[in-house]
Amino acid sequence: MFEKIFHLSANNTTARTEILAGLTTFLTMAYIIFVNPAILATDFNGNPTGLSMDAAMLATCLAAFIATVLMGIYANFPIAQAPGMGENFFFVTVVMALTAKGVTESWKVALGITFIAGIIFLILSLLKFRKAIIDAVSPSLKNSIAVGIGFLIAFIGFQNAGVIVDSQGSLVKFHANFFQTDTLIFIFGLFVTAVLFVRGVKGAVIWGIFLSTLLALIVGAVKYQGIIGFPQDNAFFRFNLGGALKLEWLPFILVFLFMDIFDTMGTLIGVGEQMGIMEDNKLPRANRALISDAVGTVVGSCSGTSTVTSFIESVVGVQYGGRTGMTSLVTGSLFLVALFFSPLVGMVGSYLPITAPALVIVGAMMIRNVKKIDWADYSESIPAFLIMLGIPLSYNIHDGLAIGFIAYPLIKLLGGRGKELNWLHYLVAAIFIMRYALIKG
Repeated sequence: MFEKIFHLSANNTTARTEILAGLTTFLTMAYIIFVNPAILATDFNGNPTGLSMDAAMLATCLAAFIATVLMGIYANFPIAQAPGMGENFFFVTVVMALTAKGVTESWKVALGITFIAGIIFLILSLLKFRKAIIDAVSPSLKNSIAVGIGFLIAFIGFQNAGVIVDSQGSLVKFHANFFQTDTLIFIFGLFVTAVLFVRGVKGAVIWGIFLSTLLALIVGAVKYQGIIGFPQDNAFFRFNLGGALKLEWLPFILVFLFMDIFDTMGTLIGVGEQMGIMEDNKLPRANRALISDAVGTVVGSCSGTSTVTSFIESVVGVQYGGRTGMTSLVTGSLFLVALFFSPLVGMVGSYLPITAPALVIVGAMMIRNVKKIDWADYSESIPAFLIMLGIPLSYNIHDGLAIGFIAYPLIKLLGGRGKELNWLHYLVAAIFIMRYALIKG
């Protein structure tokens, strides 16, 4: 059956190799089960967003299961999908922005915005219109977005651990006392995870979370709540579609759309090159993979989580030997199994210093994209730098992107290189300008 569905022999692989590759991919990215609910349930000021940990955990596992299995069976790629790091932070950013505008139950409106972005992406994928959208943002800007988000994620990780605190004179500073429980648990988790990465241990992030949790239990920072259990809350179809259908939220929809497209395409190309299946610089069955990703986002928003995207950690499974969608089938199934361990997830996610090292390490992995920016071309590198700097300094992905997306066509046009632009560059810049002109605060 597996041979017929996944063509194992034609791809020079076996069922055993695919199963182990799927397990390896899951261990490498399983941190998302712990981290995503913790991010979505609490805003950057420590206030509840309204979306519960249980509901977010259920949505995370369910969306990852459906999207990853679909990627495996429909596209036959060893690529896992789950709510994306970066996209979940932007989701919280949107929730906070909507709340500041007086929107009640803003998390439901944010889910509606995510749903709309997913539907648009699905339509564009079905129409094979993705090339025009991808071409609208240069490789330098695309990689600068990943770098900027990486800096922001790492910064928030340091904040969650209590290492970085507020300061009236300099906005932020190091905590004066490093010898407190929260900080020591964070430092332990950070160095353990980093060492495991250096030693090439599979699932380094999840091992770091496990050992940090064990230390937190020993010192009494968290209380044991059990292991086996199913989430007691859900957010199925609780999005507010009517509240999301407002012109002033269009920039949010576009940002979700762009982030999903570029994360997915970057992962697809990276994994395709690792597998050696690129043909004339094009990836076979790419549209099926994009459709799978879009369906994952729609399912995720319907179940209660942020944008679903392809995970670059899939490359770890490919390095192990995964070559077909059977790897994804195994990974996706393990996300479904994880649903029955919600007490453990709740215990870990409620104490931020446990997951803070994962944010710093994942941020460090995202920073490596800086080498892909064309630093010799100032019309590319200056807007890219503005994005990288704007995202962490504004503490807001949307504002950081706006700086670069507005600057990019202006610098190109005034620099005498307007021919390198297309109408989508001007459209995106105009939308961001209208956002600041029409939406105050």
